[in-house]
Amino acid sequence: MSINLTFCSGVGSVTGANFLFEISNGEKNTKILVDCGLIQGEKTAQAENREDFGYDPAEIDMLFITHAHLDHVGRIPKLVKEGFEGVIYSTAETMALAELILEDAVSLLEKEATNEGILPLYEIQDMKKAFTLWKTIPYHTETSFPEGFSVYLRDAGHILGSSMIQFNYDNKKIVFTGDLGNTPTPLLKDTEAITGADYVIMESVYGDRNHESKDERRGKLAEIIKDVIQKSGTLVIPAFSLERTQVILYELNKIIESKSIPSIPVYVDSPLATRITEVYKSSTYLFNKIAQEEIKQGDDIFSFPKLSFTVSVQESKEIDHSKSPKIILAGSGMSIGGRVVHHEEIYLPDAKNTILLVGYQTLGSVGRHLLEGDKKVSIHGNEIPVRAKIESILGYSSHKDSDHLVEFVSTAKDTAKKIFVVMGEPKASLFLAQKIRDNLGLEALYPERLKKYQFQQ
Repeated sequence: MSINLTFCSGVGSVTGANFLFEISNGEKNTKILVDCGLIQGEKTAQAENREDFGYDPAEIDMLFITHAHLDHVGRIPKLVKEGFEGVIYSTAETMALAELILEDAVSLLEKEATNEGILPLYEIQDMKKAFTLWKTIPYHTETSFPEGFSVYLRDAGHILGSSMIQFNYDNKKIVFTGDLGNTPTPLLKDTEAITGADYVIMESVYGDRNHESKDERRGKLAEIIKDVIQKSGTLVIPAFSLERTQVILYELNKIIESKSIPSIPVYVDSPLATRITEVYKSSTYLFNKIAQEEIKQGDDIFSFPKLSFTVSVQESKEIDHSKSPKIILAGSGMSIGGRVVHHEEIYLPDAKNTILLVGYQTLGSVGRHLLEGDKKVSIHGNEIPVRAKIESILGYSSHKDSDHLVEFVSTAKDTAKKIFVVMGEPKASLFLAQKIRDNLGLEALYPERLKKYQFQQ
């Protein structure tokens, strides 16, 4: 019997998670993928997404998905297009959200390809075929497979339906964390413990830094809004359609209900975020106790006075003609594309406005340039001066920070033989690996891309 793991992508970068997990019982070699995401943000991303996977998709038996963010599901249609005919597994919520995310991705990739004069990475028929191969499995139920292994899903607390995938084989427990939630989250349940794990493949987005506390982040959001109101400006929040938009809506609801700020127009300018919010409303059993109790008491936690969801392009354009002060939430969260870049082009040159960054900003993105203090950014081929105030609240990230990542992996301290630190920029991953070694005495390493690692017998 043997167990091998190859990090096909998702090493040296936050995005593009794609890991090949192979188990052999001497008679059959079963090839399993964990996640198949788009590489995002970097200048080389488009070319990298078009490269070979490093394996033959037709030889893959099954694919397990940790959650529905594009950097974990975005190349599934490409995998199908190139010959994959196995089975895809995830929670039901991940499947539902992935369908929305990938449908939106098809449209964006087609526009990108047209602008570049190239064929799209994949098309709608590839996306639709993927969902004919998709099956769901629940949390906290051991699912056995004929190949001699079983799978157990735990709640990662990252986004709705996110899971840590534990493979049980040959008396070993191998856990792929996917992305880990920033506990305590405003909406979701806390990340569960991984007691008993032998090997852990874990994320490290914020492996080298910590976030603000829960109280600090809400207080800071209220102060930023007050400042914008005082200046009669516009607050633009580049927000991921999945999870971040819903969290910010929940927080705005709390702030407005407590009368910490006066009610002003708030626009959710994202058809995708609007559809995803409906999925959240139908899955409240996955929310934490506080959020569930508020809903039971009659609070519509995603709604408040002067909130508008804009769907059409015309509605989006009309936002910019509405009176300030106002708040605009729009995708994408890293200002790589989407409607938010149109708003940034309009509002960045004016000092009375504020851009609030509430999540990770990948290298090369407009969001990263703003976060690093650049005085000009390129949008739609134009050099846009940055006079607006740039703020950030990392506490609204849906990723654990450095201290909490160490605290998380400590739940496997008594059994873990090796920790693989991935899905982070090299600096963050290396820092976290060293911190785990120093604080917990565990063997933690930053693996090489495409190198095959064999687990101990």
